[in-house]
Amino acid sequence: MNRLLILFLMVFLLLGCGDGKKPKDVTDDQEVAVESQKEEKVAFPIYDFEGLEPLLHKEDDQTYIVNFWATWCKPCLEELPYFEQVGAEQKDNNIKVILVNLDMPHMWKSRLEPYVKNKGIQSEVVILDDPKQNEWIPKVDKEWGGGIPATLIYNKEKHSFFEHGFTYEELNAALKDFVQKPDSKL
Repeated sequence: MNRLLILFLMVFLLLGCGDGKKPKDVTDDQEVAVESQKEEKVAFPIYDFEGLEPLLHKEDDQTYIVNFWATWCKPCLEELPYFEQVGAEQKDNNIKVILVNLDMPHMWKSRLEPYVKNKGIQSEVVILDDPKQNEWIPKVDKEWGGGIPATLIYNKEKHSFFEHGFTYEELNAALKDFVQKPDSKL
């Protein structure tokens, strides 16, 4: 009886393991891609906070509008067109918009990429994937409670943080403190 059980287990294991051969369409120098949620390529750079932090402290001649948002945040989506419009209008005034997405990893391919494509977003989009919010939120701004939308506007001389949504007019008003040119459209 024991021999029959052992023989049965060996046959089962051998049949379950396949023949050990590569698929016909794979050559020796190719690798078989294993698809998984984490390995799937996304269209935007993915940072932990340490990688993102240099984008929050540049000291060049540009003014940066860094908006923290997510596709599940209705007020975030309502204000995004204003960031796009101001970024396009103020390009000649050295204004750069960076949209820092806070979606969960399972949403990057299914929600974030289609949203950006369908809306024709031209601003730089990056993903912040760092679960240690209690550590990095106060590094963005010590008064930030963590709510979104939230926006950092800065240049080498000034720094302002806003934990609320913007209208087009409010965003332009906030930028007036940063862009003081006589021919400015602000």
